[in-house]
Amino acid sequence: MRWLKRDSAKRKPARRLRLKFSVPSWTWPAVKVCLVAGAAALAVGGPWALWRAGTAQLALERVTAQAVSLTGIGGLVVEEVIIEGRVETNAGDVLTALNVAHGMPILAVDPRAARERLERIPWVREAAVERRMPGTVQVRLVERVPMALWQHDGRFMLIDRHGALIETRDVGRFNQLPHIVGEDAGKAAGELLRMLSSEPALQQRVAAAVRVGGRRWNLRLDSGQDVMLPEQNAAAAWTQLAELEREQNLLARDLKVIDMRLPERMTLKLNPSALPPVPTPPAKPQKKT
Repeated sequence: MRWLKRDSAKRKPARRLRLKFSVPSWTWPAVKVCLVAGAAALAVGGPWALWRAGTAQLALERVTAQAVSLTGIGGLVVEEVIIEGRVETNAGDVLTALNVAHGMPILAVDPRAARERLERIPWVREAAVERRMPGTVQVRLVERVPMALWQHDGRFMLIDRHGALIETRDVGRFNQLPHIVGEDAGKAAGELLRMLSSEPALQQRVAAAVRVGGRRWNLRLDSGQDVMLPEQNAAAAWTQLAELEREQNLLARDLKVIDMRLPERMTLKLNPSALPPVPTPPAKPQKKT
């Protein structure tokens, strides 16, 4: 698929980022002692917290916080963060979303909440967060793949293969991607990209797509030819065009417009330069007076 090839040629390879923090070696022998002390504190302090707070929920939160704090004292703290799958995502944005700090109890890291925050980053489509005892937080990212540039309100925005917008300031690096134009083109782009990808050889010829009246698409090919797709059954017309190209090499002809708006009828318009010259009528002989 040429779109993917052109895009992947520009994208940097995914990096495995490892952030390692140093933890004093003297803390590890204390782990067992602190865990035992923590269990005793839970057994003694739990009922007391229930009596004092008056609610089981508040007591449970206090006891849980005490237990997590004890594990930190015992050495179960964040000492390393590993991030996999990061290409475009800023490392600082990932760490901010994780909300982790050197030396914090690792059990205080909430994987579900961290995942939700990570997936709010524009480049991140999916994320997974895992705690690995005694001190490692593992992050796996699946980033969005830009497939087109949407020209809207005088500026360009990246669109991924699902039609989702990718907010980024550095869109200039993606100028080689096809351009999509139209007021509602951003919302309809996902369906269009899925349709085009059904015929990869023809898809690589598409340089731009223009949304017409919020109902259908005109495609501009890299040869300068325009393909006018119908409002209904655009996918069938796209498949028909691909078959004609394979069987008859249609796009090699000197065509300006391929009009497929009417069902079961295709209109081909030649380039003006391909039309034979109009013969000049002979001059009428002047009558002799």
